[in-house]
Amino acid sequence: MATGWPVTLTDGDVRLRPLRRRDGRAWLALRAANTEWLDPWEASSPANVPGPLPTFGEFVRAMSAQARGGSALPFAVDYRGELVGQLTVSSIVYGSLRSAAIGYWVSQRVAGRGIIPTATALAGDHCFRVLGLHRLEINIRTENAPSLRVVTKLGFRDEGVRERYLHIAGQWCDHRTFALTAEEVPEGLLARWHATNAARGGSGVARTE
Repeated sequence: MATGWPVTLTDGDVRLRPLRRRDGRAWLALRAANTEWLDPWEASSPANVPGPLPTFGEFVRAMSAQARGGSALPFAVDYRGELVGQLTVSSIVYGSLRSAAIGYWVSQRVAGRGIIPTATALAGDHCFRVLGLHRLEINIRTENAPSLRVVTKLGFRDEGVRERYLHIAGQWCDHRTFALTAEEVPEGLLARWHATNAARGGSGVARTE
C-alpha cells in the first residue's frame, strides 16, 4: 500500500499541496470571508459536545496523521500562488474495495473558474494511478448547485440519493452520491476535463464556467 504522501500536484494555475500549520492565518481569513457562502454545506456534530473547537494547528496535525497513515490526503488548493480553498481525499480504504471520497470547498471570489474541477481531476488521477484505488465518490447536497456542476463537468456517475446521509448545519440532510471507477476514465480524469473544457470553448481555468 502506497500512501502517495506528501505530494504536490499542478496543472496550469492550480496547485494541490499538503495543508500546513503555517497556512493558518490565510486559511482562517478565507473561511471568515466566506462564512455565508460555505455555512449551508458545512458538516456539523449531532451530539452538541461542549468544549472548544480544535485550533487550526490541531486540525492540521490530525489530518497530517491520517495522511501518514494512508487514510486521507488533506490538500490546500492554490490558484496563481494564493490559497483559495481545500480538497480532502478521505475514507481511503484498500483491500477488496479500494475506494475513497473527495470533498472540497473554494472561495466565492474565485468560484466558477474551473479551479475545483481541475483540483478534483488532479486528485482523482493521483488516487487511481499512484494509490491504486478503484473507486472515487463525491457526496453532494441536492441543493448545492455549484458542486453539482463540478461532477457534471468531470463525468461522475449519479448513483442516487442517500437519505439523511450527513449532519449539515444542525440537521440530517439528503445527499446525492456521484462516483467513478478507474475503468471509466482510462485516459485519466485530468485529460477528460481538458477535453471537455476545450469542447466547451475554454482555454484554461480562468475562462471556464
